[in-house]
Amino acid sequence: MIVALTLVAFGTSAPELVVNVVGAARGATDLAFGNVVGSNISNLALVLGAAAVMAPLTMQSRLVRREILLLLLATSAMTVMALDGPIEGAPSVIGRSDAIVLLLLFGVFIYHSAGDIAAARRPDTLIGDIESGALKESGRQGRFGWTMAAAGVLSLLAGGEMAVRGGVGVAGHLGISASIVGLFMLAVGTSMPELVTSAIAAARREPDLAVGNVVGSNLFNSLMVLPATSLTHPVAVPRGGVGDLVISWLLAAALIPLFAFGRAHMGRTSGCLLLAVYAVYVLARVWYDSGY
Repeated sequence: MIVALTLVAFGTSAPELVVNVVGAARGATDLAFGNVVGSNISNLALVLGAAAVMAPLTMQSRLVRREILLLLLATSAMTVMALDGPIEGAPSVIGRSDAIVLLLLFGVFIYHSAGDIAAARRPDTLIGDIESGALKESGRQGRFGWTMAAAGVLSLLAGGEMAVRGGVGVAGHLGISASIVGLFMLAVGTSMPELVTSAIAAARREPDLAVGNVVGSNLFNSLMVLPATSLTHPVAVPRGGVGDLVISWLLAAALIPLFAFGRAHMGRTSGCLLLAVYAVYVLARVWYDSGY
């Protein structure tokens, strides 16, 4: 149960973690910031919108509903941490002390998730599906699984290095900021696992897993990937970065009336609206970065 509720989401965020830590080690913090925030935005608008278009999402799990509220808190914390310039007149940086605060919030999230699963205080739809075997896969076990896991980790490390080198090269060749490359090229690329997982879950009529994967991935990006990056190298907030965080916050806040309260339903119309919002955001962000 813990694997399904946490590691599914965290595993699909492994590309962001590797790319960001490699980028921070190389000093490409603009690329790292854009990758985290861009992945969060693409998950909420592109991935969730595409899943809703494939099949309407009606969520029943109370655990996922609570994750949505925590995601809004985490996004709010990130946004406040990026306001050093407007509030204190200092360069906007997400430093090591900020990283520790985010990691503490991540610990709270893990504690409550594991505690609820272990205590099983009240029946939960998603936990019931997992216990009944509805979400289990039939894949091979034993040594083959460990071998594939090790191969996947090594591939992630190699892919992260190539992604950072390629992203920096593309930014230099096209004459655009590295944050734009991170926001869109790397962010959409590293969000492909979330897109595939949520699309399959929606097609299999498992809306709680589809939504939980997106929300859990964003929590992991915000409370683990960004802090790990900041501990490696303080992350400067690039030009337009605060605006990107505000967009991410607005998308997270939009999930509250949709899923946390009320009918907990997202239909195809809402999915199309999210996709349109993402398209408008891409055009507006590129226009802003070009200086017009």
